[in-house]
Amino acid sequence: MMHLLNPLQRVNWNPNAPCGRSTNVVAWIVFCLLLGGVVRARTLSAAEATSGPSDQAIAFTVKILPLLQSRCFGCHGEGDEIEGGLDMTSLQELSAGGESGEPAIVPGNPQSGTLLGAVTWEEREMPPKESERLTRAEVDAIKEWISAGAPWPSAAEREAIRLSEQDRAIENGFMKVATSGGTTPEWTSRRYKEEDIWAFQPLQSGGSKFSVNAKPGDAVDFYIDRELAVAGIDANPPASPRDLIRRLSYTLTGLPPTPAEIEEFLSKAANDSDSAYEEFVDRFLANPRYGEHWARHWLDVTRYADTGGMSNDYERSNMWRYRDYVIRAFNSDKPYNEFVIEQLAGDELTDQSVRSRFKQNGLEGAELEAAVSGLEKSGEYSEQEAEWLVATGFLRMGPWDNAMVEPAEARQIYLDDLVNITGQAFLSQTLRCCKCHDHKFDPLPTRDYYRIYSAFSTTFPAERAARFIQTENQERFEAGKQFVEQMLAFARERKQVLVDKQEAAARLWYGEHELPYKSEKDRRNDPDELKPPRHVGLTTVDKGRLKVREQDEWIWARRLERYEPLVQSVFSAPTIPTKATGARKLRIFRNPAGKGKKVEARILAGGSLAAAGDIVQPGVLSAVSHAVNAVKDDPYLIPNNHCGRRLHLAKWIASESNPLTARSIVNRIWQFHFGKGIAANTNNFGGKGGKPTHPELLDHLANNLIEHGWSLKAIHREILLSRAYRRSVGTPNTKALEVDPENRLLARFMRRRLTAEEIRDSLLQITGELVHSTGGLPVFPEINMEVALQPRMIQFSLAPAYQPSSTPSERNRRSIYAYQCRGQADPFMELFNQPNPNESCELRDTASLTPQALTLLNSDFMLARAAALAATISVSEVPLESLVDAAFSAVLGRNATAVERTRLAAFCKQAGANADLPVASPYYPTEITRTLVEEFSGEPFEYTEILPVFSHYEPDRSIADLPQRRQTVANICLLLMNTNEFLFVN
Repeated sequence: MMHLLNPLQRVNWNPNAPCGRSTNVVAWIVFCLLLGGVVRARTLSAAEATSGPSDQAIAFTVKILPLLQSRCFGCHGEGDEIEGGLDMTSLQELSAGGESGEPAIVPGNPQSGTLLGAVTWEEREMPPKESERLTRAEVDAIKEWISAGAPWPSAAEREAIRLSEQDRAIENGFMKVATSGGTTPEWTSRRYKEEDIWAFQPLQSGGSKFSVNAKPGDAVDFYIDRELAVAGIDANPPASPRDLIRRLSYTLTGLPPTPAEIEEFLSKAANDSDSAYEEFVDRFLANPRYGEHWARHWLDVTRYADTGGMSNDYERSNMWRYRDYVIRAFNSDKPYNEFVIEQLAGDELTDQSVRSRFKQNGLEGAELEAAVSGLEKSGEYSEQEAEWLVATGFLRMGPWDNAMVEPAEARQIYLDDLVNITGQAFLSQTLRCCKCHDHKFDPLPTRDYYRIYSAFSTTFPAERAARFIQTENQERFEAGKQFVEQMLAFARERKQVLVDKQEAAARLWYGEHELPYKSEKDRRNDPDELKPPRHVGLTTVDKGRLKVREQDEWIWARRLERYEPLVQSVFSAPTIPTKATGARKLRIFRNPAGKGKKVEARILAGGSLAAAGDIVQPGVLSAVSHAVNAVKDDPYLIPNNHCGRRLHLAKWIASESNPLTARSIVNRIWQFHFGKGIAANTNNFGGKGGKPTHPELLDHLANNLIEHGWSLKAIHREILLSRAYRRSVGTPNTKALEVDPENRLLARFMRRRLTAEEIRDSLLQITGELVHSTGGLPVFPEINMEVALQPRMIQFSLAPAYQPSSTPSERNRRSIYAYQCRGQADPFMELFNQPNPNESCELRDTASLTPQALTLLNSDFMLARAAALAATISVSEVPLESLVDAAFSAVLGRNATAVERTRLAAFCKQAGANADLPVASPYYPTEITRTLVEEFSGEPFEYTEILPVFSHYEPDRSIADLPQRRQTVANICLLLMNTNEFLFVN
C-alpha cells in the first residue's frame, strides 16, 4: 500500500527511538484505498494534520485492530496458511478479498463486502467457534468503522495513538494491564474488559459483612440468598434426610451410605437435624474413603496413568506411589500450599534438606558432592525426603515418549507440557495459548510463557531411587514379582531358541570365511564383508518372532521395576546430559564439570525451535498483582540458579498474595459439590472462560482457605454446612425457570449421575465384595474379555494381553487403585465417561448413551454383581416380600413400597419361567496365538502368548451357578441396579 507524506508537514525523527519510530509524531501518514483496481490517495489537509487523529482512527487502533488480531488474523494473515486466500492484515488485502474474488470490505459501504455477513453469521460463520463469536457491540463497531471509510492508520500513527491513549487506565469498562511486554506495541498497550481479567485482581475481603459469631456456611448462604432475592426467586426447601445423607456420603467418600448409617442418621436427625448433619460431615471427612474419592478428582486434573502413552506406552513403574501420596495428602488435610510446592519442587526440597544434613555433619566441597551423589544412587533418604520425591510424580504425568523424535524437540515437548499443566492445574490459566504468540484474549505475553518455560528448563525426568516409606503399602510384592518373572522367563526362553539358531548359522558363516567367530554384540560395528548378514540363518517367521520376544523381554524386565524402591521423579542440572536417555530407561546422569551444553531458554517465534529469539530468564506471570523479589530491576524474575528455580516458582504460585491459586482450588471444590464451579471453567480463568456467578463468594472462600492454613477440609465444611448445599432437587418454580433456567443462582440442588468409579465401587460395596486397602501396587480388575485379549499395537510388536488379578480380593479394590493404561481403557469405565488421561479434565462429561443401558443390563460385570448380592441375601423359608425388601435395602437404602412389591412379584414369576435359559460363562484361555506381519518382508507370522493368571483364576460368581430361587433374587437385584434411583444422586 502506498503511503504519502504531506510536504507541508515537518517530521522530527529520532534515530534512537525503538524500532526507528518517531517519538514526536506531528505528521499523519496518508493511506490509500484499493477499490476496483483503482488506487485512491487522500492527502491530509493542514487543519487535519495539526488537529491529530480522528475519532475513527483512534477507534480502529484501540478497538477494531485488536479485535481483528484476536479473532481473525490467526487464520487470515498470521497463521501457516491463509484460509480462503483472505489476508486481513491490511486494508489493501481486505479490499481485494480472497478466493471468492469479492472484496471483504468496501470503505464507506458496509453492506457491499463479505465481512459483515461473515461476522454476523448470516452468510458465513466467522469466527467459527461459538465462544469466539462477535458480540452485537463488536459487530456494530466494525460496521461504523467501514461506514466511516475504513480508516487504517499507519504503524507510526497507531503508535502515536497508543502513546496518547495509554494513560487512560479505565474507560468504558476497559482496563490496561501492566505486563512484561508483548511482541508488538499494540498488544502491550491493549486494554481488556474489566470482567475478563477478574482472576488477576487481588482477593477482595468481605469479612466486615459477617459477625464474629458467624458459623460455617453462613457466608455462603449470605451471598447465594442475596442474588436469589435480587432475582426474585424463592429457594427450594431442604432435602429430605434420606436424600441428604446419600448426597453427603457420595460427595465426600464416593460411596453410598450403608443401611446402618442411613438408619443412624435418620434417627439422630429426627431429634436435631443440624447437629446430626454436622456430625456426619465430620465423620465422612475423617473417613479414609474421603482421600480416595477426592484424590480421584485431582488425578483427573493431573492426568494420572501408570503408562506413558504414545507408540510404545511404556509402564511408568511405581507411579502408584504418586497416587497414594495424593490420597494421603487429602486424608491428612495437608495444607494446599504445601501440596502445591511439593508436587512442583519436591526434589529441590529434598536437595536442600540433604545438603543441610550433610553440612551439619561437617561435609563440604568434594566430600559433600560425593555424599549427595551417593544418596542419589542408594535412595536412602529420610521419610520426609522420600515423600517429597514421590510428590514430584506430578511432573511425570503427561503422555511422553522420545522414540523417533529429535532430542531437542522431545525436550521441548516435555517442557511445554510442564508449563501447560502447571498453568491449568494450579493457576487455572491456559498458558499453552501464548506459546506461539501473545495470548489473544488474556494479559499473558509470550515472554511470560518462556519465563516459566525457563523455570522448568533445568528439569530432567528420571526414575530415581527412593526408599519406600512406612506408610506405603508393600503387600502383594512377592506374588506380583513371581508372575512378572514367569512372563519374563518365557520371553527369554523363546528368544534364546531363536538367538541360538542365529548364532549357529553365524558360526558356520565365520568358518566358511575362515574368520574367528564373534558374538552378535562384538561384531555389530564390523564392516559388512567381515560379518554375517543380520539375522543370519533365520526365516521370515523367525525374524518376526525374534522382534516380538525382544520387545516382550524389555516389557517384562521393565515391569520388574514395580517392586524396586524407585519413584517417577525429576532432577535439576545446569547442562543437558550428554548421555542419551530414552523413555525406556531414565536415570539421573550429571555431566562432568565443563561437559555438556548449558541449559538456555529462548523465546521461540511461533513456538518453533528453528526460530529462536532472545534469551529469557526464569520468571512468573507479570499480569498477576503478586510479584516476587526483584531480580535485575524486574519484580517478576526469579533467581537463575539451575537448582531452585522450580522452588521459587512453586512458592510464588503457593503464596497468599497470589489470587489465582486460592481461587482456583476453592472453585474446583465448589464444582465437585454443586456440579459446576462458581466460575464455570475450572482450568481457564481467562477471558474466554466462564465468569464467576458469585465473585464475592469465590473470594470469600479463597480468603477462608488462606485464613484456615490452606485447609481443604475447612472449605468443605464451609460449603457443606450451608443451606444452599442442603436444598432439595425438586422441580423449580415458574419464576426460577424463567429467570434462571440453568440454576446458576442455586435455588435448588442439581441432580447428578454417578461417575464411572462411583458406579463400580458402589456396586462392589452393596454386594459386600469391595475390599478396602491403603494403596500399594495397582490391581487389575476383570474387564471385557474381548478387549482384554484383543491385539494392541505398540512399536515393532503387540502389547501383552491384559490379565486380570487372579483373586476377587485383589480385583475388587476401589477403582482408584486399578491399573491405568493409556493405550487400553477399561470399556466399562470409558463408557461411563472416565476421562482420557492424555489431557487435563476440568469437568467430566455426563452424556447418556444407549450402550450404557445395554451394558448395565447385560455385561458380565453387572451380572456378576447381581449374582453376588443375591448370594448374600438369605432366601430359605423367607417370604418374597422380605426378599424384595432386602434387595431394596442393599441397593437403594430403603424398603420397597407396596406397589413395588406387587410389581416385583409379577416380575419374579416371569423371571422364574425363564430360569432355565442358558447363560454363557466367560472363557479364560491359558494361552493365545497372535498373528503379526513381519516388518521388512510384509509376510504374516504367528506366535504364542501365555496367560498364566487363568491357570489358577478365581472367577466371579455367575447367576447360572445359583439355585433357581436365588436366580430370581439376582434378577431383582439387577433390575434395581439399573434404576435411576441408584444411578443418580439427589
